Amino acid sequence: MEMGPLCDVCRRAVLPAVCVLAFAAINLTGCASTAPRFRTADADRGGKAGANSRTKEIAGPPAVKPRPWEDEPLPPALNRDHVLLEIVALLGVPYEYGGADRGGMDCSAFTETVYGAALHLRIPRSTEDQYREGTEVGRERLRFGDLVFFNTTGESPSHVGIYIEDDLFAHASVTYGVTISSMESAYYRDRFIGARRIIQ
Repeated sequence: MEMGPLCDVCRRAVLPAVCVLAFAAINLTGCASTAPRFRTADADRGGKAGANSRTKEIAGPPAVKPRPWEDEPLPPALNRDHVLLEIVALLGVPYEYGGADRGGMDCSAFTETVYGAALHLRIPRSTEDQYREGTEVGRERLRFGDLVFFNTTGESPSHVGIYIEDDLFAHASVTYGVTISSMESAYYRDRFIGARRIIQ
């Protein structure tokens, strides 16, 4: 029996949960770029917090740029709920070059697994072959489910992930295994080489 789409309430609950995990992963991996800082109530009033005050500046999440195209409906074949649930199920799987299961996988096996399990869509196994699939998408027009590619070794492309939204992407990191990172971190921003849209 085929599983129907999750209710809107569930859908809205899954993405925030993934984002919370993402920000935790970003902070743990040192990928957090310069996050804005929230001011204390005293500072907002033009006052100064005393030495014994408990109020301190705290780092907040990066400001989100408006992306109206991310609110456009996705194609029916691209089920956001299934993709997010598959990504969450794989978080923490260790990286293994050439691996393709939950015991260990590399970046292109991760994207192949998510597309296969969540969307029943077969895509090529290698990063290079995946880079030839679908249609090219500009950095400023990325949409949920797009494949994002990077040059991390001097060979292009050498790394691939799945764009989630809000400049976040899921991927199998050599250091941290399957995780979520920010495309705005200096490391990935400088190594981004392109994106492909597999499902139109």
